[in-house]
Amino acid sequence: MSSKPAVSAGDEAPPDAAAFVEVEPLDLAATMAPLAHGSGDRTIRLGRSEVWRATLTPDGPATIRLQRVDRGVSVTAWGGGARWAINHAAELVGATDRPPSFADGHPLLAAIARAHPGVRLPRTNRPFEALLPAICEQKVTGREARAAFQGIVRAYGQPAPGPGGLRLPPEPAVLADRPYFAFHRFGLEQRRADVIRRASTLAPRLEGRPAAEVERLLRAVPGIGPWTVAEVLRVSFGDPDAVSVGDYHIPSLVAWALAGERRADDARMLQLLEPYRGQRGRVQRLLEISGIYPERRGPRMAPRDITRQ
Repeated sequence: MSSKPAVSAGDEAPPDAAAFVEVEPLDLAATMAPLAHGSGDRTIRLGRSEVWRATLTPDGPATIRLQRVDRGVSVTAWGGGARWAINHAAELVGATDRPPSFADGHPLLAAIARAHPGVRLPRTNRPFEALLPAICEQKVTGREARAAFQGIVRAYGQPAPGPGGLRLPPEPAVLADRPYFAFHRFGLEQRRADVIRRASTLAPRLEGRPAAEVERLLRAVPGIGPWTVAEVLRVSFGDPDAVSVGDYHIPSLVAWALAGERRADDARMLQLLEPYRGQRGRVQRLLEISGIYPERRGPRMAPRDITRQ
């Protein structure tokens, strides 16, 4: 995670919009980390006290820079969607999030919450931008998923406005028009390629809809299940209860942290998380950043290379 500035002051174009968001406490890097998909993700740059992000807003493309300052975040933005990005910056950095203390919960969970009071749940308000990488991540290794998403961005994303050197996420219409085999070079088999194409066609209907309606629309798409829906709701709507049912690692993480059990399935995970209903996704996030993982036993999931098939 680099803390170097994205551009030098002399190269910086004047922003199209600027604002200050008051929020304390805030761990900016940890809060924004779920929006990044590997160190090669060109749509975002994470630093300890500065984050750059490119996005396609309803008003046009935008680059937004978040700089941690005293009592909050200084926000600047470039592009046709700059004003929209500024207006939603408070949600993006979790200023509207209300993390509980978990003081009445598991002692370990309460300790993690005390140790990380600045970790908040971001809300991007961009469902498709969360959906695309989530589809890439379905039932594959993290390395495969990151390579697929980053390849799609390099091939079909446009340069983001303003300084920063980022790329925009691809326009859904561009992906919807691609044949399934166009995604093969990114390591995506026909199943996930078809899901991306169907989701891209659906993307305009997701705009401005409440979370419950977006969830209903997504669940009706073949190839989109509970895991993918949870990833979208947690990132695009800041849903604190969106838990990753169907994840390869999360059930065992939850079981190990809350019950000292090395292995667990989804049913056991949900049983352990039931006392935290309404905040189950937040519990998952806190456990993820805690580093409390059971010792790995058995083989890891092996990556595949479908480009050689």
